Amino acid sequence: METIAAESEETQLRNRKKGKSSQDGAKIAEETKPDLAGKVDERLQPSDSGEPEKLKLVRKWSEGVKLDGDSDQSPFTISIQLDGASVFLFLASFLTRFYRLTYPNGVVFDEIHYGRFASLYLRNTFFFDQHPPLGKMLIAGAASAVGYSGKFEFPKIGSEYDASVPVFAFRFIPALCGSLLAPVIYSILRQIKLSQKICIIGGLLVVFDNALLTHSRFILMEPMLLLFSSVGILFVFKHLNSVPFSLRWWLSGATAAAFLTAAVCVKYIGFYSYLLACYIIGRHVWMQLPDRSQSNAYLLAKSVSKAVLFVAVSVGVYVGCFYVHLGILHKAGPHDSVMTSAFQASLEGGLASITKGQPLRIQHGSQITLKHTHGRVCWLHSHAHVYPIKYKDGRGSSHQQQVTCYGFKDVNNWWIVKRPTKENIVVDEEPDYIENGDIIQLVHGVSSRALNSHDVASAMTPLAQEVSCYIDYNISMPANLLWKVEIINAKDSKNKWNAITSQVRLIHVETNAALKFTGEQLPDWGFNQFEVAADRRQFTLDTVWNVEEHRYTQDKDKKDVLEKLLKTEMIPLEPTQLSFWDKFSELQLKMLLNSEKMEGHMYSSEPFEWPLMDKGIAYWVDSASNAQIHLLGNLVIWYSATFAIVIYVAFLVFYLIRRRRKFYDIEESEWQKFRFGGEVFLAGYFIHFLPYLFVERTLFLYHYLPALLYKILLLCFVLEHIQLVISKTNRSKLVLVIFNAMLAAWISGVVYFCSKYSVLTYGTTELNSDDVLKLRLKDTWDLIVHKP
Repeated sequence: METIAAESEETQLRNRKKGKSSQDGAKIAEETKPDLAGKVDERLQPSDSGEPEKLKLVRKWSEGVKLDGDSDQSPFTISIQLDGASVFLFLASFLTRFYRLTYPNGVVFDEIHYGRFASLYLRNTFFFDQHPPLGKMLIAGAASAVGYSGKFEFPKIGSEYDASVPVFAFRFIPALCGSLLAPVIYSILRQIKLSQKICIIGGLLVVFDNALLTHSRFILMEPMLLLFSSVGILFVFKHLNSVPFSLRWWLSGATAAAFLTAAVCVKYIGFYSYLLACYIIGRHVWMQLPDRSQSNAYLLAKSVSKAVLFVAVSVGVYVGCFYVHLGILHKAGPHDSVMTSAFQASLEGGLASITKGQPLRIQHGSQITLKHTHGRVCWLHSHAHVYPIKYKDGRGSSHQQQVTCYGFKDVNNWWIVKRPTKENIVVDEEPDYIENGDIIQLVHGVSSRALNSHDVASAMTPLAQEVSCYIDYNISMPANLLWKVEIINAKDSKNKWNAITSQVRLIHVETNAALKFTGEQLPDWGFNQFEVAADRRQFTLDTVWNVEEHRYTQDKDKKDVLEKLLKTEMIPLEPTQLSFWDKFSELQLKMLLNSEKMEGHMYSSEPFEWPLMDKGIAYWVDSASNAQIHLLGNLVIWYSATFAIVIYVAFLVFYLIRRRRKFYDIEESEWQKFRFGGEVFLAGYFIHFLPYLFVERTLFLYHYLPALLYKILLLCFVLEHIQLVISKTNRSKLVLVIFNAMLAAWISGVVYFCSKYSVLTYGTTELNSDDVLKLRLKDTWDLIVHKP
């Protein structure tokens, strides 16, 4: 196996034979610049003698073409190579990940969520999660394969699994993905032509990192996310190393797009890896542009083909994942209230069964409940209490009856639709259907007061106007009770206002403001319910409502009407049938809008604490001893990798300054390699890390794991480059021996730390309080001590 040192000596010998030096390369670079007239040196034009050596090297590195000249000879050739190093890394990972995989026999940290989701899959019961479903479906599939019925409820962290739970099957997929990650990292390093020794070290760093090891042993999403995104990046490199438009080129590109999208389908943060792939491909295209041997049409065809291939495969994988997801979950469940009434009504045993037989069309005299369609689940609500005369900030209110948005079904959620021209509130013998654009009043069913708005600032949103139920105080504040019905999807119902399916905006006639859920929570005087206001900015999602429950008022006596409001459970004409695309689009919108912030957690951490691992996460603790599982990375790896970022940037600045002064310390091919690997891995690290600095939500150490992978890759790249620099010194052999000795000592430190802290990775060792305190290297590590 050739080393970088050998390659550089061979390159130097070839250059000497040609009578060129690195300074000559600088001269060529200077001569190839356009002159003041905009002319380009002829040596950059295609010619019979071929392109200059420097441009050839730049083009080869930018395209990812193998420097040894290998290429696809036949698009139908299939070769299988068994790499002993990959097999070794897989076996090492497999043994560490699968060792006592069923221990502990209890719920560990986020297994409470993902295990519960998997059980709901097996019961075909709909649930809502902010992340896409692929990872949860894979875990559910593994559990289903061994006959699990989905009856275990995953009540709380630490709960013992009963005999019906196949713990090994539940944890199998994450452990397998964690086992495959090390050989994939090895292969990525091989793709950018690092020496096999350094590539193996890269794989071993993945094997012996405690955080990656811990996370691979439980029902968690990160192992699948890391594997799919890494395989996607690996095949991006393979795609760029393939002959354009060959079968290998198409297949590697499709595989890259499929795995990168699969990472997004596990967790949306997989999109960062997709961005990195776009950067790598964009860089590849950009670096090809100076190559005049390729025509404009050819470059355009390649770029468009790549874009079409990646988009088509990505859309297919993403939509297909949700198609399976929605096909499985066809029964009503605990989270279906998050969805619109139409979505709920399409599920078995949900709103469709409750509202069966309910009238479909809204008309004068209809009794309805109005549900906020998008975002938080709540219903338009009123009660006998009034707004306070003055708020804390000194502003005055109308002192009218409160109107809020309440998150539970309640008798005070009922309203009666009334034509302004009619005195009664009962359904006539001749139907008087409400259509798009009609003017109505809404009368609160219990209090008989009508929905009102006026030019008074709302309690929590002063830029919007107050909504109330009108009370005549005889103080020259007139009633403004008219509302116009605007049906957003009027074409679907031929302009008729229907229960469940019609999405409406209620526009206040006097002020042209739309009835709006503001999202602000009222103080104690409003019973901590949510504010409803009227906003002149009509076209927002928070102004959309739909009728969920519906019945007709047929009793003229008010007392009888009230009795039916309080006692009768009214509710749709027929179950709603929604197409896949309707469900898919609604679910995407809900996943986007329902990203609520989780309250602070004692084991949460900030991004600036991650690079030096200032805080871990307690996953599980034995009730009978201090044996515990705690998420901590390998301190030797994390600190070394963080330091490698500094070293790479220092090298880069040094070379840039030297090259600016026309000193070329390394060969052109080595410089292009240094730029390519560093730019990709450093970009990968920052793409996966920097966004968290701007996230306003509770974060944990495991959010750093994708960035950690690229930090490890960059560390290996820096080690390779240091080895190259050493080979150029006068006493390279002696220095290389010292470097290898230091490298061996460092790897020993990695293995030692992993072994020492394996007690917190596996949780199988009973610890006393002194043992736990000895493991606490930092004061910020919140290891658990609850037994002496």
